[in-house]
Amino acid sequence: MLYCNADPELCVCSGDMSKPIYRFLADRKWRSYRRKIVEQRITQMAVIPDVLPVIDLVADVTLAFGRRDIKPGDWVPSTLSETPAKLNVQVFDKGERLVTVAIMDSDVADVEKDGFEYRSHGLWCNVKISPTEGDIDLGMLSPEHQVFSYLPPFAQKGAPYHRISVFIMQQDDGKIIDVAQAKERFAEREGFRLRSLVTKYHLKPVGATMFRCNWDENTAKVMERSGVQGADVEYKVKRIEKLPYKKKKSERFR
Repeated sequence: MLYCNADPELCVCSGDMSKPIYRFLADRKWRSYRRKIVEQRITQMAVIPDVLPVIDLVADVTLAFGRRDIKPGDWVPSTLSETPAKLNVQVFDKGERLVTVAIMDSDVADVEKDGFEYRSHGLWCNVKISPTEGDIDLGMLSPEHQVFSYLPPFAQKGAPYHRISVFIMQQDDGKIIDVAQAKERFAEREGFRLRSLVTKYHLKPVGATMFRCNWDENTAKVMERSGVQGADVEYKVKRIEKLPYKKKKSERFR
């Protein structure tokens, strides 16, 4: 009889994820490190609770642009994120399920309110995944899945960096979302709030990741190619004047 005396957790990647033992080992390995990193990033950078109030991470989400894997919190140049991302969603419980994929920018400047708003950079529903089939190429999904098409992330000149978050949300009992109805209800990507979608369709957030973007030398060209206006807009931070210095009376020190 042949056997392997190596640590089983080191062989998880080559395991058959249709078998419970490999799913169990992969889940344990993910929770020991990668899950902690994701949870740390999305809470320290306040993606949670800015975009969604809470999330219980039970699915491992990895993100890539082209051949570059993006770690949670990475800086991504505008030319790299111009093409739709590729995701791998690894779930650890058996069975197929339908999920909704959302990409959100939670740092859109709102000058009138002197604050920030939200923008959807892509929303897809009824995407089928399973423990053995978790690859999602957002650029290859058919229009029947698409509520909002992919819009390359961007940050305007002078604005703080933008937090771009990716959420995987499991649909309730495998129910199919009417995409046409969702398009009517959520017609505008500007000001789109993911909380409203979660409440409306009883979605369960199960996985997340994020990256950051800033204005760079290619952002204006990326915005132009994507049909986005405002590349000529530059934000300036309002300077707060210091209060006049008042000399303390000398008798206080006697």
